[in-house]
Amino acid sequence: MDRNYLLHDSIISPLGFGTSSNLDAIRRGKSALKFHQNSKIFPEGYYAGLISEDLIDQRFQKIGDIKLFTRLEKLIILAISQVIGKMDSPDLKDTGLIISSTKGNIDQLGKSEFSEERVFLWKMAEVVADFFGFKQEPIVVSNACISGTLAIKTANTFINSGKFSKVIVAGGDLVSEFVLSGFKSFQAISPNPCRPFSNDRNGISLGEAAAAILIGKPESKKGQQIAYIDSYTANDANHISGPSRTGEGLYLSISRLLDSENINPENIDYLSAHGTATEFNDEMEAIAFDRAGLNKVQMNSLKAYYGHSLGTSGLIETILTKQCLLNNELFASLNYSDSGVSKALNIIKKHQKLNLNTALKIASGFGGCNLAMLLKKESL
Repeated sequence: MDRNYLLHDSIISPLGFGTSSNLDAIRRGKSALKFHQNSKIFPEGYYAGLISEDLIDQRFQKIGDIKLFTRLEKLIILAISQVIGKMDSPDLKDTGLIISSTKGNIDQLGKSEFSEERVFLWKMAEVVADFFGFKQEPIVVSNACISGTLAIKTANTFINSGKFSKVIVAGGDLVSEFVLSGFKSFQAISPNPCRPFSNDRNGISLGEAAAAILIGKPESKKGQQIAYIDSYTANDANHISGPSRTGEGLYLSISRLLDSENINPENIDYLSAHGTATEFNDEMEAIAFDRAGLNKVQMNSLKAYYGHSLGTSGLIETILTKQCLLNNELFASLNYSDSGVSKALNIIKKHQKLNLNTALKIASGFGGCNLAMLLKKESL
């Protein structure tokens, strides 16, 4: 079976409106996490990565009517628009659209700006698909915080089954009052910018963003491309919100993936962790990585750059993993101080340039869902 590849991509975030501007910001060590106030939920204030409404509208009005779309729809449409703009032959007849999100237009609850059904994920996906004129019905993937990575796996499956010739995977999530109040109820939000895997970590920081990526066969057989090798999922069903204390689900997804491809841990050049900076998540990942023999693999969490953008985080981090492989660079795990987990990990402390070929991207989420994805650089 021919492999599919991660092709054109776009990241829309507080760090920039496009992948290149996001990369430039990360290279400069810039973080999207800023102090914000919300008198209703966080009167003492909180740190998060938020995108200016005025900036969104300023960019969107160049391609559409800002009054016809919700805030999240505009972000997702902007990301897809950048991807389509990079395609040599943007014929959408055989191109699928998969939308990944955990909460979608949840910020529209109780408002009267749009029809009530706009809150449903299927309707949001329909609105986005109609904007571009996709010929086939969009598909929605919503499985907690592995949504973005699971959507890529789903795209690969649909292409290999012959349903689509290529697929655009897009997603987004907002820092809405619904999300803020939910994480506050868990007492999971850090009073400071998050510090994944550190001994002084104190919870997550939230972030909002949108992203899109084209999956399929390369339009040109020249140069280097990033191949999607495979991915495995496992659900340990430990708790509705708490991760497994033994890392069972994540360990199973990683070990099954590596075994299926006959790859030893020492052959992995880079590991992009989930790294939410909560006490239990980071410890769970450390245990799973230790069990899988990944202790010496260079790894980081990108959450301190963006905050946790829920279902979009895995999509953004996959795009950045792809770019790291292509550019032979690794980014420091921002805000990391000293180890705060029980197992030894090889956390990246400084940006560096080195030859990279194979990367492992993992994601975990509520309900015990876990995914491990293998990417590889190939010369065509």
